[in-house]
Amino acid sequence: MGVQQNDDMRKISAWAAMAAVPTMIAGVYGMNFSHMPELREPWGYPLVVGVMAGLVVWLYRMFKRRGWL
Repeated sequence: MGVQQNDDMRKISAWAAMAAVPTMIAGVYGMNFSHMPELREPWGYPLVVGVMAGLVVWLYRMFKRRGWL
């Protein structure tokens, strides 16, 4: 029973970590700063979304490789 609970906790923690990345980035953008250089560039928003997606994919692969997912 304890091993199953430990495995479940690992999965929950992994998914929470992957959800934290976009939440953190969206929180920064939600502050409506006017001096963020990527807001004036046409490639800024797609770059930030790409970095966010890349981080989530990297976390997914890392957790999958280590057996957490």
